[in-house]
Amino acid sequence: MTTPTTRRRPRTPPLRAAALLAAALALTACGAGGPAAGAGDPDPAAAKIPTTDVVSGIPKDPAAAKLLPAAVRSRGTLALATSVGTPPGATYLPDGRTVAGQDIDFADAVAKVLGVKLTREVAGFEAILPALGSGKYDLGTGNFGVTDERRRAVDFVTYINDGQGFAVRDDSPLKKVTSLRQLCGLTVATGAGTTFEATLEDHRKDCTAAGKKPYDVKTYAEQGALWISLQQGRSDVVMSTINGLRYAVRQQPGLRFLNEFQRLDVGFAFKKGSPLTPAVQAAVNRLKKDGRYDRILKKWGTSASAIKTSQISPPELGR
Repeated sequence: MTTPTTRRRPRTPPLRAAALLAAALALTACGAGGPAAGAGDPDPAAAKIPTTDVVSGIPKDPAAAKLLPAAVRSRGTLALATSVGTPPGATYLPDGRTVAGQDIDFADAVAKVLGVKLTREVAGFEAILPALGSGKYDLGTGNFGVTDERRRAVDFVTYINDGQGFAVRDDSPLKKVTSLRQLCGLTVATGAGTTFEATLEDHRKDCTAAGKKPYDVKTYAEQGALWISLQQGRSDVVMSTINGLRYAVRQQPGLRFLNEFQRLDVGFAFKKGSPLTPAVQAAVNRLKKDGRYDRILKKWGTSASAIKTSQISPPELGR
């Protein structure tokens, strides 16, 4: 990276900003890497979270289940690490304990197809991928984008297509970002430890090469603080997941989704060489065939993220 990013909380905001923080905690995508309110903390926007049951009644598919390793079939469980952030990926319902979201539904649906139970543990976004390598979990979810760099360390089974995009305030002169050089001289807010942070840091030098002032990258572990930075003008633009941005700007007045920048496949993450990937791939494809896949996407308003078929660790899109 060309410069270190800033990982700090903004100063305690005034009452208006505090209200924005409470709302924003329920709005940003977990793929951005930020945690939502912890268990026991009520989510003020959770009433807007869809709760339609799209998983119950999914039958076991013997052909897919047969692909599971014998040890997994015998114990009948899979250890799942879930990053809980904000919708549509994963968030908490008003009880502060129950998780809901697109990632939650897909994981539960896959487990139904395979005839196993999930032992779900909430874990930090940045901690999940390393923990897979240690064997602590069998698989993880967190709106993990499939990149060539990540594929060197872990395996993926894809289930949606999301990617990178931008959001700004309504008064921003930006209309569309087709090159990161258009951000030169601006302050860009994004989630800590994400593909967005890596992309931004990798391309800051492009501004210098063009004779322009590099953009300033501000990273936030708390997504609520990220959105407050945009609302209060401390940041000019937010870079995050396409689905998360679309959801967030629908809920926050004065903001607008700018455009998609780069699409990425999103997948369940596994330890490199995991024998579980063929079974999970078969389960996702079974869900597509019987229509449950489309029902999950429709529930979360992400039908544009549908993939044609699940793949195991495909090359990064656009590479």
